[in-house]
Amino acid sequence: MKVIKGIPVSPGVTIAPAFVFADDASDIPEYAIEPDHVPEEIARYHEASRLARQEIEALRDKAKSEAGEEQAAIFDAHLMMLEDPDVLERIEREINETLRNVEAVLLAFETEMIETLSSSPDPLIQERVSDVHDVVRRILGHLLKRERLSLADLEADVVIIAKELLPSDMVGMARSRVKGIVTEAGGRTSHAAILARAFQIPAVLGVGHGLVAQVRHGQEIFIDGDKGIVVIEPDATMVQRQRLAMSAKLERERADRELRDKPAIMKDGTPIRLLANIEVPEEVENVLEYGADGIGLFRSEFLFLGGHVPGEEEQYRAYRKVVEALNGKPVTIRTLDIGGDKVLPELGAAGDKNPLLGWRAIRFCLEKTEIFKTQLRAILRASAHGKVKIMFPMISTLDELIRAQGLLAEAKWECKAHGYAMDSAIETGIMVEVPSAAICADVLARSCDFFSIGTNDLTQYTLAADRGNEKVSYLNEPYNLAVLRLIKMTVSYGNHAHIDVSLCGEMAADPVSAVLLAGLGLRSLSMSAPSIPAVKRMLMSVSLEEASSLAHQALNLNSSTQVSAMLNSRLNR
Repeated sequence: MKVIKGIPVSPGVTIAPAFVFADDASDIPEYAIEPDHVPEEIARYHEASRLARQEIEALRDKAKSEAGEEQAAIFDAHLMMLEDPDVLERIEREINETLRNVEAVLLAFETEMIETLSSSPDPLIQERVSDVHDVVRRILGHLLKRERLSLADLEADVVIIAKELLPSDMVGMARSRVKGIVTEAGGRTSHAAILARAFQIPAVLGVGHGLVAQVRHGQEIFIDGDKGIVVIEPDATMVQRQRLAMSAKLERERADRELRDKPAIMKDGTPIRLLANIEVPEEVENVLEYGADGIGLFRSEFLFLGGHVPGEEEQYRAYRKVVEALNGKPVTIRTLDIGGDKVLPELGAAGDKNPLLGWRAIRFCLEKTEIFKTQLRAILRASAHGKVKIMFPMISTLDELIRAQGLLAEAKWECKAHGYAMDSAIETGIMVEVPSAAICADVLARSCDFFSIGTNDLTQYTLAADRGNEKVSYLNEPYNLAVLRLIKMTVSYGNHAHIDVSLCGEMAADPVSAVLLAGLGLRSLSMSAPSIPAVKRMLMSVSLEEASSLAHQALNLNSSTQVSAMLNSRLNR
């Protein structure tokens, strides 16, 4: 038995035999060609590119019908690469100058591109490696008349083990047979991760080099996609324990289904709205399955991760799909939040020396006004199909909020000029995720309809500790007294201004923390959909008086450790 740790990117627990998916590029031929054979070699490249384009277009259409617009956009990026005149000119020039066969030239081009992308400090740029690899492997397959190993014909339940999974592999595989995915490379924002979540397949990525070499076909593999744990050949005790755990999980899911349609009402009758966070439209099924009261955070930037900027129509269709599925329940769409740890070089959002404090979120949108207004028009048009709210991220000053509202007014006028139906009185709010917004929440409340406290960012900015930096991870404690005081302050200012205040950070997904938040005055929490039943169950077991007493004690303790110990002692009994 061997235990490996990776990045948890798609939740779920599973055990199944391994299917080792290896893509061997070691036997690509290399040879010299005569000068008069250069036109023939270039013609071979054009024909292979044409065939590759046909395949990618078919995959794009399949992804669009089975997974959605944003997943299909991954293949739009592949087509852009194929049609890039600079790439074509370079391949032709290299064939002319080196007098080598096109396969060798193409492989050298891939190697150089991968080295360049891999050396970037930005993880999103690093993840573009899979796009280059996918396109080049497809062209090479046609040049060499080879069929690529397919995951479409799997005949048994398996856990896929691979160095990486390309978008085309994910879309083409027999998903009913794929019980889990483990790859050496990749992270939470990689295409494989996004698709795994959309397809609800447990996945652990980024386990490190060497996994493929040490796993054999048919070996039993255990995956915990919640904790990022992979076990090769778990022992009989572990298999039995996990099967019991999976059986218990099925029982909990049954109990959760019974709880689904019950409102989250505390013992004294105080109602709490439990909303869901989503990243892609396909997650709306989970929102409905777990009985969410709506969507409190639709992270719209994931529509932009396919390597291109989605147009108004594409965004409108994605938003409308979610809004209609919610059938009147509220959908809060956060406008584009890139920069920081979500750098998109296609939009010019790259290169900040300190990206978390730099040109990101609303700061980016107030400069790139056409991109921003395109998104606002798409959201406004979707508001004609249900209850939609617009939320601006990382507002730090009143001036930013006023400028954003001004651009929204322009977008409304443009929609009206085109004759589009919309909710002209659509509610607008802000993410309270920097200390300045919390401290000045009384001022900001005069210019918006609601607040949503983002504790992930609020914690890291309050404590000046990058949440992605392991060396300072000990500081990222939401129970820190400063963070709790800022939450309490924001709720108080919001209540005084008679506007709704919600909270949508990871803190909301923890049942114990949820009770504390209710005690601090929050009546609306947004979290990952699968977290809703446990949070609901906990809130239904306590009264508001008990929660308020816990919050009062927490605000008078000296450390996050003390707060955590007190809450767990009182609530886990």
